[in-house]
Amino acid sequence: MAEGGPDGSQPPREPPRNLQGLLQMAVTAGNAEPGPTEPMSDERRQWLQEAMAEAFRGQMDEIEQMKECLRQLEASTPGTESGESSDEAQSDLVRREGALDLLAELCENLDNAADFCKLEGMRLLAHRYLEHEEQELRWRAAHLVGTCAQNVPKVQEQALALGCMRKLLRLLDHDPSEAVRIKALFAISCLVRAQETGLQQFLHLDGFSVLMRAMQSKVQKLKVKSAFLLQNLLIDHPEQKETLCSMGMVQQLVALIRSEHSTFHEHVLGALCSLVTDFPQGVQECQEPELALEELLKERCKLLKDQEEFQEELDFCETLLRLCFYNQPDESNMDR
Repeated sequence: MAEGGPDGSQPPREPPRNLQGLLQMAVTAGNAEPGPTEPMSDERRQWLQEAMAEAFRGQMDEIEQMKECLRQLEASTPGTESGESSDEAQSDLVRREGALDLLAELCENLDNAADFCKLEGMRLLAHRYLEHEEQELRWRAAHLVGTCAQNVPKVQEQALALGCMRKLLRLLDHDPSEAVRIKALFAISCLVRAQETGLQQFLHLDGFSVLMRAMQSKVQKLKVKSAFLLQNLLIDHPEQKETLCSMGMVQQLVALIRSEHSTFHEHVLGALCSLVTDFPQGVQECQEPELALEELLKERCKLLKDQEEFQEELDFCETLLRLCFYNQPDESNMDR
C-alpha cells in the first residue's frame, strides 16, 4: 500500500542511501508537473534532512574508515625484543594487511583517493611500506599506490614527488616476490601513462631497461604486462622510438620472439609493430640479415595459420612482413 507524506505528497518509501539516490530523487522531483508553490511542511523538511544526513553519513564513514586504517598502519610494529610473542606479531601483520586491503577498496573511489593523500597516506606508503620487510605489505602498498594514482593527476604528482617511481622501479627490477614485482609494474603504469612528469622520471631512471629485463623474466604474467606497457608507451610517445632503437630494443624483442612459443609473443610482436610503424630506422634494423627476421615471421605465420586463438599474433606477423620486407604501408594507416 502506497503511503503519502503528511502534506499529501508521495516521497520515496525509504530515504536514499547515498548521494546518487539523492540525485535521482532531485531529478524525479524536477520532472514532476509544476504546481502551486507551497511552504514545505515540518514533517517533509525533517524527512529530507534525515535523508541527506543518511547519505552524507556514508561518505563520512568512509573517511573515518580510512583514518582508522592509517592509525593501524602508523602504529609501531611489535618485535620480540619488546616482549611480544610471535602470535602477536602475526596478528599485527594480519591487521596491517587488512588495513591496506580496505584502503585499496575505498580508494577505487577517486574522491577517497584524493582524501587518502590529504591524510598523508601516500607519504606513509612511500616512506614505510613500499620498502617494508614483509612482502605481503610491500605488494599491497604498491597496489594501493597504483589504485590511488589511476587517472588522478594530483595524486600522481604527489606520489612522484615522494619518490615512488624510483622505489617502484627498484621493486620491479629486484624484488624476490613475484607478487611485489607485478604490483610494482601496475603502479608504474598508473604513474607513467598520460602523465608527463611520470614519463620523464621513468626515462631519467632508465625505466625502459627495467621494463626489458622484466620481459626477460621467467614470470609469465610479468612478461605479458611489461610488453603490453611497452607497446602502449610506444603508441602514446612515438618520440621515444629513437631512444629505444639506440638501446638495441629491436634486437632484444626479436630474441624474445625466438624463445619457446607462448601467448606472450603476441604482446612482443605488438610492441615491435608499434616500434617500426612510421619509423624507418626501426624498419632498417628489422631488415638486418643477422636477425633473419623475415624467415622467422614466415615460419611463425605457417605455425599460426588456421589457429583462431592466435589470430592477433598472426596479424602482427603479417603487418611486420608488410612493413619491413614487402615495402607496403600498414593497411591500418593507409587512410590516415
